[in-house]
Amino acid sequence: MKKLTLLTLTCLILSISLYAQNQDQIDIARVGSIPTTEGTGPHFTGNVRVNHTIPGGHPPNISGGIVIFDHGTRTVWHSHPKGQRVIIIQGTGWIQQWGRPKIEVCQGDVVWIPPNVKHWHGATETMEMSHYAFAEIHEGTNVENMEPVTDIQYYGR
Repeated sequence: MKKLTLLTLTCLILSISLYAQNQDQIDIARVGSIPTTEGTGPHFTGNVRVNHTIPGGHPPNISGGIVIFDHGTRTVWHSHPKGQRVIIIQGTGWIQQWGRPKIEVCQGDVVWIPPNVKHWHGATETMEMSHYAFAEIHEGTNVENMEPVTDIQYYGR
């Protein structure tokens, strides 16, 4: 738990320091002031909630948030032009790089997905999973969404 707290604080400090470089005053997004959005539709399979913890493009080159996956829920195959950092904060999930076996991730795990690596991530079929996800914005986007992960790819059977 101490490692998770340290990682969370490190990410927040990084976000704050990057934000502060572009501002002349402190900006606080109070608990409950950032709406939770449903992550349904073409980018996810199943029930997902997203809290955009870096609201309004601050800092302007980073996007990030807490993503809460119900069990059996996952992203589509996607990539990030500048890579992505994922920190598992609760539960158990899976992540898979295209052409490689899926890997289980648990609370406290920190994942780096290199730029332009096609992958997906989400909860396992029986456990919920939540993570912080941070990606740098490049030429106006932080993600390229692709095709859905099939049930055969997800379940592995």
